[in-house]
Amino acid sequence: MAQKILIIQTAFIGDVVLATAMLESIHQQNPTASISILVRKGNEALFHVHPFIDQVLVWDKKQNKYGHWLQLLFTIRKIQFDAVINVQRYAATGLWTALSGAKMKIGFDKNPFAFLFTNTIAHQSVGNGLHETERNHALLSPLGIFPNAKPALYPSLQDQKVVEGYQAQPYLCIAPASVWFTKQFPLHQWIKLINSLPFDGPIYLLGGPGDKYLNDQILHAVQKPNLVNMAGRLSFLASAALQKGAVLNYVNDSAPMHFASAVNAPVAAIYCSTVPEFGYGPLSDTSFIIETKQALSCRPCGLHGKKQCPQQHFNCAETISLEQIYQPLQQVLHN
Repeated sequence: MAQKILIIQTAFIGDVVLATAMLESIHQQNPTASISILVRKGNEALFHVHPFIDQVLVWDKKQNKYGHWLQLLFTIRKIQFDAVINVQRYAATGLWTALSGAKMKIGFDKNPFAFLFTNTIAHQSVGNGLHETERNHALLSPLGIFPNAKPALYPSLQDQKVVEGYQAQPYLCIAPASVWFTKQFPLHQWIKLINSLPFDGPIYLLGGPGDKYLNDQILHAVQKPNLVNMAGRLSFLASAALQKGAVLNYVNDSAPMHFASAVNAPVAAIYCSTVPEFGYGPLSDTSFIIETKQALSCRPCGLHGKKQCPQQHFNCAETISLEQIYQPLQQVLHN
């Protein structure tokens, strides 16, 4: 059985969180395996105190991208992995895999350098009922039979300490932002929702530093004294620790949903232009999906979000009723 394993996932943070399911599977099956992961710069913070990771390799894509790519290749070859598992379908990561010197070079058949891998796995198309974690899990098959695990993050005691002051009474978390316009429940809808939300405890608006302006707009428009803008104030893992203790987390189809899954936090995911059938839905034990009840011929308008609604009406978001959004909260409060 392979003892030294590298997993490559240099995509956006939500994809990296979903790839942690593979770490769980490998560790459950082979607790003595030495697991390394290669991620883009910034995402290494997810693995600050991860119990199963021996080494995090970091690719700085913004500064000296190709020089750094070459340095990482030398590092990969020097470590002499038994198996390199490439979760991505891009040439840069495919070439690392092909030139890694590992005994087993595993990746999807859609990678341009798949012909140089020792094991290629058919990439199941999006929308056939499989979750992304299941699509990724297929990459472990050349190594043996592994349990199909859920993604997991491990906030440290320090992360938990950072947020415990916010957890004195029952609270909600809301992550209003998304990288893509058509994946984001509209600003005016968030304002209307929070203004009329039947909840008296603190409500924390989550997000990165770039989401502070959006959250401030909500803060200034909403007449609730216990609404707090947390954008840019918490690390990834501290944010996950705060989500874990919430009564409910309202999120878009974006990274905060995967964070919630990775700490098994109760979550209500609002889908606008995308659909859960793509295989990126929430995996928490308590999870709700909120989407328009109207049959729209234009939805979904693409696999990923778009910068604007191609039809200019954004009905996939505008036709979601507030009643639909209240329902999950009423259910968790009732339980």
